[in-house]
Amino acid sequence: MRVAERDQACLRSLIVRKVSARISARFPTTLHDSPPAKPSPMQIRFAPLYVPLRRRLQTAAVLQWIFSFLGLAQCCLAAFILLSFSTWWMAALLYAGWLWLDWDTPNRGGRRCQWLRRWGVWEHFRDYFPIKLVKTVDLDPGKNYIFGFHPHGVLATGAFCNFCTESTGFTGLFPGLKSHLLMLPFWFRVPFFRDYIMCGGLVSSSKSSLSYLLSRPQGGNVAVIAVGAAPEALDARPGALTLQLQKRKGFIKLALRHGAQLVPVFSFGENELFDQIQNPTGSPLRTLQDRLQSIMGIALPLINGRGVFQYSFGLMPHRKAILTVVGKPIQVATCPSPESEDIDALHKVYLEHLSELFEQHKHEYGLQEHHHLTFT
Repeated sequence: MRVAERDQACLRSLIVRKVSARISARFPTTLHDSPPAKPSPMQIRFAPLYVPLRRRLQTAAVLQWIFSFLGLAQCCLAAFILLSFSTWWMAALLYAGWLWLDWDTPNRGGRRCQWLRRWGVWEHFRDYFPIKLVKTVDLDPGKNYIFGFHPHGVLATGAFCNFCTESTGFTGLFPGLKSHLLMLPFWFRVPFFRDYIMCGGLVSSSKSSLSYLLSRPQGGNVAVIAVGAAPEALDARPGALTLQLQKRKGFIKLALRHGAQLVPVFSFGENELFDQIQNPTGSPLRTLQDRLQSIMGIALPLINGRGVFQYSFGLMPHRKAILTVVGKPIQVATCPSPESEDIDALHKVYLEHLSELFEQHKHEYGLQEHHHLTFT
């Protein structure tokens, strides 16, 4: 009997082992050693309930900037129209008269306000990412400069923070110089909004505006141009290192005409702030975007960032560091009537200096040796 019981016990043990082996083969992990489940693409990642006050202030600062960029102009235009048809119509009429007298100011250096540029909210804006401005050499305040800003990114965030505010210390780094960020002339036709953006140092991107800045006899003006402009914004996505520069030579011509020094500026991290729906050249979406851009003059990238209270979607930029490096100036001799050969030669030198600037500082931002700029 004992032998039979022992055989039955062995048989039961063998059956249990085989069943366990089959279960393990079908379900290889257990409750204790299974890896953490990845969040579903549709799952919303909410922000923690308890967030430090400084981070809330940073988010609020960026939120008001996003509103200023995307919605303030429309609100100002609507306010002017409502004012015109209200009992305060006389105020609208007086402003219209002022607008007519002040119409050319955006083409003549603008009207900056140091109080607004030093507004404390911009420090919270800077720390949200954060953003840092790096100087490589001193610049002579007795000369005029063109800063070629690259890449454009979706909203040119680094250009605004570094050259329209004092939060990153532009005046301290480059004493005697005034920065002017060039913006599409369309925005300076919107009542009230034009006055607000001029306070930060924004001016029209028209040729007459740029010529006015570069022809200042005593020097000291810096014209900041996002050379890739609106079309480059349609390619602004994380990891993108392609710049639309091969056919962009208008700023080169003006630099030669006025003898302004060319300074390449590269803003590491500018393309990391937003994700963008894939829109390769030739696709229906890209064709539509290009058509709208040619009509309206502004790009309409389909972007996705994060929200105020969640991290999964929205129009708020991601918290990605931006490192804006100002390179060495390229000496330019005055040539009142530059030939195409002169423009092409200086353009080639500019591309070389920009590539050199990128290669020298890419490791500081964590890029690898195989990362290089591509010009189209």
